[in-house]
Amino acid sequence: MGALARLRAGLARALVRAARSRERRNPPLADRLLRLALRTEPEMGDAAGALVALRRAGGDRLAALTAARRATELFPQASDAWYLLGEAHQGAFKMREAIEAFARALDLRDRADAAFRTGLLLRRESLHAAAAAMFARAFAAGGGPEALYENAVSLWSAGDREQSLRALEMWGTHFVDGPARVADARRELERGGPRPDQLP
Repeated sequence: MGALARLRAGLARALVRAARSRERRNPPLADRLLRLALRTEPEMGDAAGALVALRRAGGDRLAALTAARRATELFPQASDAWYLLGEAHQGAFKMREAIEAFARALDLRDRADAAFRTGLLLRRESLHAAAAAMFARAFAAGGGPEALYENAVSLWSAGDREQSLRALEMWGTHFVDGPARVADARRELERGGPRPDQLP
């Protein structure tokens, strides 16, 4: 990063700090400061996420989506921009568009968060095999045991019970009481699968 880019990055950070100190007292001013910060940043930084969060907190999901979309226009090679757009689409109940945005984020960089969110969205569409593949990808990218568990649930729903039980066994190795957890999880799956609020 050259001297001018560093100067712009520093100015953008200062604008973000100024916006955050004003977001409760004067949201319109905070919005203007964040839009300026977003235009000033030489690369994807904190401005877009702060602007999306501010607009979402104000109840304007479509304005939040507009801000996230602008980030992808300014920084089309930034995985974080596309992930932010996926979150904004999901917040605006545009699930298909969210899947596409998360997929773009994954194209640019393998990341557990985007793979995991994509898996959840695919499962909502009853695309269980595709969801299982995404949860496996999330685990491979460092998503932890939760990704393994979701992989097992989706494999079970896809009809691949052998692989589902293997995933459950792997999931259980992450806990001291793993065998008991695996037994409980298997019973839940055999009863028809846990509700979302029952997932570990």
